[in-house]
Amino acid sequence: MVLTREYRICMPLTTKEYRIGQLYMIARHSHEQSESEEGVEVVEKVECVHPEHGTGQYTEKRIHLFSKLPYWIQSIIPRLGFITEKAWNYYPFTITGILNYN
Repeated sequence: MVLTREYRICMPLTTKEYRIGQLYMIARHSHEQSESEEGVEVVEKVECVHPEHGTGQYTEKRIHLFSKLPYWIQSIIPRLGFITEKAWNYYPFTITGILNYN
């Protein structure tokens, strides 16, 4: 027999306020992780429309991670170019694709 428990936490904010806070924290984290030539580089950020989910935002980012790797891995592999993340955000639905370029 399986016992399933569900816990709900009441938040003192609306869905719209939560969405604004989520977008702010994502942008803040990207900014904090970006230093000189490393970190997150936003290539494209545009509004888009999906037939099922409605209006949303398409974002393409280049993520430079080489300096975040441990030193022993840096010495073994060649310098990575970047990883590209393509995301379609139709709150609360998100579609994300990640590509690796060298």
